[in-house]
Amino acid sequence: MKEFKQFINGKFVKSTSSEMIKILNPCTEEVISLVPTGSVSDANEALDAAKNAQHAWKSLTAIERAGYLNKMATVIRENRVFLAETLASEQAKVMGLAQVEIDVTADYFDYNAGWARRIEGEIIQSDRKKEHIFLHKAPIGVAVGILPWNFPFFVMARKIAPSLVTGNTCIINPSSVAPNTVMEFAQLIEKVGIPAGVLNFVCGKGSIVGNALSKSPITGIISLTGSVGAGQKVMEAASINITKVSLELGGKAPAIVCADADIDLAVKAVVDSRIIFSGQVCNCAERAYVEASIYDEFMDKVTKRMSALKVEDAFSENNPDMSSMVSKDQIDKVEEMVEFAKKEGAEVLVGGKRSARFDKGYFYQPTLLTNVTQNMQIIQEEVFGPVLPVMKFGDLDEAIALANDCEFGLTSSIFSENYNKVMYACDELEFGETYVNREHFEAIQGFHAGWKKSGLGGADGKHGMEEYLQTKVIYAQYR
Repeated sequence: MKEFKQFINGKFVKSTSSEMIKILNPCTEEVISLVPTGSVSDANEALDAAKNAQHAWKSLTAIERAGYLNKMATVIRENRVFLAETLASEQAKVMGLAQVEIDVTADYFDYNAGWARRIEGEIIQSDRKKEHIFLHKAPIGVAVGILPWNFPFFVMARKIAPSLVTGNTCIINPSSVAPNTVMEFAQLIEKVGIPAGVLNFVCGKGSIVGNALSKSPITGIISLTGSVGAGQKVMEAASINITKVSLELGGKAPAIVCADADIDLAVKAVVDSRIIFSGQVCNCAERAYVEASIYDEFMDKVTKRMSALKVEDAFSENNPDMSSMVSKDQIDKVEEMVEFAKKEGAEVLVGGKRSARFDKGYFYQPTLLTNVTQNMQIIQEEVFGPVLPVMKFGDLDEAIALANDCEFGLTSSIFSENYNKVMYACDELEFGETYVNREHFEAIQGFHAGWKKSGLGGADGKHGMEEYLQTKVIYAQYR
C-alpha cells in the first residue's frame, strides 16, 4: 500500500500531523493508499516556500516558464497508462474515460505553454502631451488550487498551468477522496526540474489545510472547484485579506429538447451527458425538458437507451458505460434523493436503486424519472449521480423559464433544427455555457464559467489564463 508525503519546497516531507486518511477503491472498498490529514504547519511551510520562490520564478521569461509546462506534458504522456490506472482505481472512473482525462491533461499543459508569447498589455492614449500610458499584466503572486474528486488530474492542470506560465508560484491541495493520481504526478516532478518552491502539493482536509491556505495573507488567488458550501467557506476565509477567489461550484444543467430536434441525437447526447462518470460531473445534463408533442417518443427511446447501459468494474474490458459511485457518502446521497422524489410522486421508469449485482462497491443503477414537477428537490438540487428526471413543456418560452428557475447557472443545452429558436434560447438561458445539438463537455480553449451560485471567475482559454494576472498602469511623462 502506498503512503504519500507532502511535496513542499522541492522535497517530499512528512506531515507534522501523524493522522492519515485512508483512500479506497470504490469498486472493491479496499484501502489502496494513505495520505496525510495535513496541518496548518504544512500549509504555512508551503506558503513560505511558494512566496520565497516567486520573485525568481516571475523573473524568468514567459517562454522559459512555458518550457517547464511542456516538460510536464511530456512526463504525463510517458506515464499515461500508469496514471490512468491510478485514476481508475481511486475513483472508479471507467478506463476509457480515465485515459481521456490523462491525455487531455497533457494537452492542457502544452496549450497553456503556448500562451507564453501572447500575454499582452496595452498602450492607452493620454490626454496630456508627451505622455504614454502603459497597461502591464503582472502575476498575482502565490496561487492556491483546491481540487475536487471527480476530475482531479485535469482540474490540477487547470490550476497549475495558467498560474505558472503567468509567473505565479502554486500550491495544490488535492481532494481527500481521490488524491492518488495528483500525488503520483508530484513524484514525477523531479524529472521536470522545476525550481524548489514553485510548485507544492499539500494533502489534507479542506477544513484544515484548505482553510489555512485560504486565509493566509501570502495567498494572492484561491481557485477552488467544488461544492457551493466549500466555495462559501473559501470566500469567508479569503475575505480576511480580500484575497481574489475563482470558484467553479455546483450545477443543475437543463437540456431542452424541442419538437423539431433530431430526437435520436438528443437522446444519445442527453444520456451520455447524464451518465458520464456515473453522473458525477458538474456540467452534465441534470434535468431534461421535452416538448409535449414528442414527449412520448423521446421517453420511449431514452428508456431503451438507459436500460441498455452497462455498469461494471472500472477496469472491465467490456467497455462499460459507467461504474461505481466514488464513495459511500455519494451513493447514500443519491439514494436518499431518489427515494424522496418517489415520495413526492415521481415515477421510476429505469433503475431507481443500488445495483444488486455487486457484493462490494457503490454501484447505483442508471435511473430515469418521470411525473416530476418543477418544485421537486430532484429538479432543483444537484444530484451528482446517474439520475435523469424528465418534464414536458408547451412552448420554448416555458422551457426557458423552467430551465432558468434554478439557483445554479453553469451549463445548459438545447436541441433544435430551427436556427431562430437556438439563437433565441442562447440569448435567454441564464448559464455560463450553452451547448447546441451536442453533449455537455467543454473545450480547453473555451471559458468554463458559471453564473449565479455556480461560481465566480472561470477557467480555460485566454480568459482562464487572465484569472492569474493583475494589471499595473504606468503614466510615463517625458520632456
